[in-house]
Amino acid sequence: MKNSKLFTLVIAIAVVLLVSCHNKRNKLVNSWKVSAVEAKMPLSDSAKNAILTNGMLTFTEDGHVTGFLLREITDGTYALTKKGKSLVIKDEVGTPYPCESTITEDKLILDTKEAKLTFDKI
Repeated sequence: MKNSKLFTLVIAIAVVLLVSCHNKRNKLVNSWKVSAVEAKMPLSDSAKNAILTNGMLTFTEDGHVTGFLLREITDGTYALTKKGKSLVIKDEVGTPYPCESTITEDKLILDTKEAKLTFDKI
């Protein structure tokens, strides 16, 4: 009897965690345009302007990402963990770009060791 209650509790907690991560993923799935760049390391004006002018990411339901930051990402993947607070983007060759993420209905903030990028939903 105790084991069945414990098993039920574990399943219930797992479902709650999956639903909360899925809700954040649903908010992330969209196209986002860079609206602000806050450099934490030296960043040339031309690089900053390129990010502000061309910076965009599109996240799909199946875990893929495309867009442009400092260079084009044509076939990347992403993983959202820690209840939506951690996002890892991998480019075509598998190079990981980890960041802390804040996701709302119309804003996405990616905080990396190099810069803090703010995106607006397109």
